[in-house]
Amino acid sequence: MDELAQHLVNAVLIGGAYALLGIGLTLIFGIMNVVNFAHGVLYMFGAYVMYMVTQQFGVSFFMGLPFAVVAGWLLGALIELTLLRPLRGSDVDTTMLVMIGAWIAMQAGALWIWGGVAKSVAPPFSDKPLVLGPVSVSWLWLFVLAAVVVLIGGTYFVIDRTKLGRAMRATFQDESTAALMGVNVNLIYTSTFAIGSSLAAAAGALLGPVYVIFPQMGDLAVAKSFAVVILGGLGSISGAVIGGFALALAEELGAGYVSSGYRDAMGFLIIIAVLLFKPTGLFARVERVG
Repeated sequence: MDELAQHLVNAVLIGGAYALLGIGLTLIFGIMNVVNFAHGVLYMFGAYVMYMVTQQFGVSFFMGLPFAVVAGWLLGALIELTLLRPLRGSDVDTTMLVMIGAWIAMQAGALWIWGGVAKSVAPPFSDKPLVLGPVSVSWLWLFVLAAVVVLIGGTYFVIDRTKLGRAMRATFQDESTAALMGVNVNLIYTSTFAIGSSLAAAAGALLGPVYVIFPQMGDLAVAKSFAVVILGGLGSISGAVIGGFALALAEELGAGYVSSGYRDAMGFLIIIAVLLFKPTGLFARVERVG
């Protein structure tokens, strides 16, 4: 039971990061109908921004997180303006190929700028974990979970309670009618992609001290992001949150009771099962954004 309790706690901590990645990806798909293969690169970009501001410029880790979020927002807006806006109205396959090209190009750019040697961010917390009975939790992971809760809560607030969020939902439901009612559709698309990108960058920045940072680090992250989105249902933000925790739980239990070597495989086996029996995802909704 003690081992199970530790696995459950680990699943909650890791699931929060997965959910944050999944929300950014599903938000872009739900409103823009864009399959963003560059999502992992934005995750990597956030980690490198955290590395630069903390290790090279001496900014504290806690101040570095807003820098990474803003940098991710700006890069996302630039991608939408330069690559996606000229393709507005094109089929999904065309935009998918463009985003794959962006993924490869930006990954090569990161290799050119930062080199292939892995970087690391010094964690701002003590190495001594918090021990609660049979469960041991690092302070860094607790901060990651707290930051994820704030970011997810902020995203929900923006979508459900603000004028921008209402315009985003209106654009998703009927773009033409929203434009006739005075919604600046171009601004909505740019804002949507920028918000999704900033969430990916935030995840990379938060996990910078947890994992080493290198140009290809986003490849597995984007694969798991798609897994989360498929589990939760394409376009469902609530589903992405649940899917993130479900994927983390499957990985933890698989690693703990089967083999740690199959950790990543366990989640994708569940994906195959979901696609076979419920292709729309476990938590798909009629109105996907929300």
